[in-house]
Amino acid sequence: MFASLSVRNYRWWASGAFVSNVGTWMGRVAQDWLVLTVLTDHSSTALGVVTGLQFLPFLLLAPFAGAFVDRRNKRRILLVTQSLLAVTSLLLGLLVVSGHVTLWEVYLLALIQGMVTAVDNPARQTFVSEVVPRSVLANAVSLNSASFNAGRLIGPGLAGLLIAAIGTGPVLLMNTASFVFVILALAGLDRSQLHPAGRPRGRGSVREGLGYVRRRPDLLLVMFLVFMLGTFGMNFQITMALMATTIFHKGAGEYGLLGSVMAVGSLSGALFSARRNEPRLRILLTALVGFVIATAAASLAPTYVAFAVLLVPVGLASLTALTTANSLVQTRVDPDMRGRVMALYMAIFAGGTPFGAPLIGWIGEAFGARWTIAVGSVAVLVALVAAAVWLSRHQNVRVSYESRRRPRLAVTTTPMAEVTK
Repeated sequence: MFASLSVRNYRWWASGAFVSNVGTWMGRVAQDWLVLTVLTDHSSTALGVVTGLQFLPFLLLAPFAGAFVDRRNKRRILLVTQSLLAVTSLLLGLLVVSGHVTLWEVYLLALIQGMVTAVDNPARQTFVSEVVPRSVLANAVSLNSASFNAGRLIGPGLAGLLIAAIGTGPVLLMNTASFVFVILALAGLDRSQLHPAGRPRGRGSVREGLGYVRRRPDLLLVMFLVFMLGTFGMNFQITMALMATTIFHKGAGEYGLLGSVMAVGSLSGALFSARRNEPRLRILLTALVGFVIATAAASLAPTYVAFAVLLVPVGLASLTALTTANSLVQTRVDPDMRGRVMALYMAIFAGGTPFGAPLIGWIGEAFGARWTIAVGSVAVLVALVAAAVWLSRHQNVRVSYESRRRPRLAVTTTPMAEVTK
């Protein structure tokens, strides 16, 4: 489960990233709480706009960012992007502490953070392959997800308590300080032990990256499923805020606690994925089925406690799906294409949020908070049906449910269907 931690450079990188992940989740909760309760009167539309602005640059810049990352030193890119993210977090924190923050300033800083993150994300995703050897890459990808969700486990609950005690401004400044740990980790890496990917064989253009993915139906299938999950099912910062405030009438502490409870399942999903040597399509499909069931149940939860408990399987299913999808893509692409492919992957996953988040916010105001979760269940179910039909018609793959001995999803194929490996 922890094989990649035997690599000294990965231990440094993972340690810095963990502290930063805790700070990032504290910052997200503080920002959402600021918009929802200080700058607006519980406007889910405003919250959706902020979320959308943070992810819009993924959709617009990701292909170009991936080509840029493939041609440049990823460690240096990360030093710059992490520093810029620290500056934007500092500005927002100072505006809040001084009492001069306005909604348009939050919108602007969210957009700038999204632009920086559009470059930071593919660099961070692909940098892992340079820190560890290929033999433990899938394990390192899973442990990255575990670190991210350990931060989610600690960060929201801690943020909720601190917001109630000292306010949103100081919490945002704590997030700023957390970026320093990533910068120190990057500076402390032994560069002689890194495994830099080769430069692109061609011109390293965006068109080459898009053409490569277009010729890979296995990658296209994974990206389609991730798009549907990310756009309609992974809007938790909106759905949990709306459920906590409008359905169960809870405060900042209880809202932050929901993120930590869900992270218990998310962390478990990431650690279970780390135990597998190779990612499998069957695991991805099974996790998405579990996501549909868990989110449908959560949307119907009668009490705050029941809702919180149901978030555990939601987190488990969603992180198992995302970690498996990420590993499937990272381990199957050519090294000199990895930056462009991962940028496209992140654009597809996060780039749908500028459309999905405002839509989810509007659904919350028009039909109620419960429908913001239920729409994700329906969308992912439709995606699963479409994927099963496509696999059966084009890849000689049959997806079925088997109940003998223990219930499981079966994915059977002929040898030519490489997509199911």
